[in-house]
Amino acid sequence: MKIKIGILGYGNLGKGVECSVLNSEDMELYGILSRRDPSSVKPLSNTKVFKIDEILSHKDNIDVLVICGGSATDLPVQTPEFAKYFNVVDSFDTHAKIPEHFENVDKSAKSSGKVALISAGWDPGMFSLNRLYAEAVLPNGKDYTFWGKGVSQGHSDAIRRIDGVKDAKQYTIPIDEALDAVRSGSNPEFTARQKHLRECFVVAEDGADLNRIENEIKTMPNYFADYDTIVHFISEDELKANHSGIPHGGFVIRTGKTGFNNENNHVIEYSLKLDSNPEFTASVITAYARAVYKMNKEGMKGCKTVFDVAPVYLSPASAEDLRKRIL
Repeated sequence: MKIKIGILGYGNLGKGVECSVLNSEDMELYGILSRRDPSSVKPLSNTKVFKIDEILSHKDNIDVLVICGGSATDLPVQTPEFAKYFNVVDSFDTHAKIPEHFENVDKSAKSSGKVALISAGWDPGMFSLNRLYAEAVLPNGKDYTFWGKGVSQGHSDAIRRIDGVKDAKQYTIPIDEALDAVRSGSNPEFTARQKHLRECFVVAEDGADLNRIENEIKTMPNYFADYDTIVHFISEDELKANHSGIPHGGFVIRTGKTGFNNENNHVIEYSLKLDSNPEFTASVITAYARAVYKMNKEGMKGCKTVFDVAPVYLSPASAEDLRKRIL
């Protein structure tokens, strides 16, 4: 019996989840739920589209609801609300607000007996796991995370929500000198500003106050305020011609010492190079949707993060097969 997946929200991330589910033999796509008129939504597959207003009429037909909204305003409302009725997964990526989001979602999921997994993706998500593993293995050490060069979906979405912005792309760019210093094992100290640059390409509405928009971007807490940020105002045609892709990637590095006198140095590095940020994020989310389904079937409930999920839950293969092939 296949795991029935519902997708809430059909932007780049929702389309990525659709593709990932269709490529998973143990899953099937029940349908897409959208705030838009269903007739205006054109799925990549022949799946059904429903209005979000009727979502509760489908709760007995969806094993896991994947919530594909933005972290700025959608997920803080949608995830705790729908965890009252569904097993859910989201990709909430505002790191500073994860503890608050966890508490809100946990209350809902525990009251309904559902499993809700938040902040699935690659950071938070896969990078988080690698930071935890590396810290556990090298307790006498130091963590460094670099993102990019690539398009941040969450930061781009945050810019698009500013009044007067028609469209936008934001690139996160690691500073090479900082990356080289870390790999040397010298354990440098950095501020956020010394590790990354943020570059924004913004299409403004006709007549919009460009100075106000630029100021709102550069002073936005949790997104841009702590970084050197460059803002370019460009035409819609230029954005489509030069910034239509959504690449990303990055590095998690831990340097550490072992030995009685800390005489031996070690470097652990995990890296990603992604042609499509949303498609890769969607693939991670889909694997965690599988885990959520299995965990709920075993009687678990409440909010979870990637730290709480045993790797065996992520795979459609049996534990016996995994031990034989991979361990």
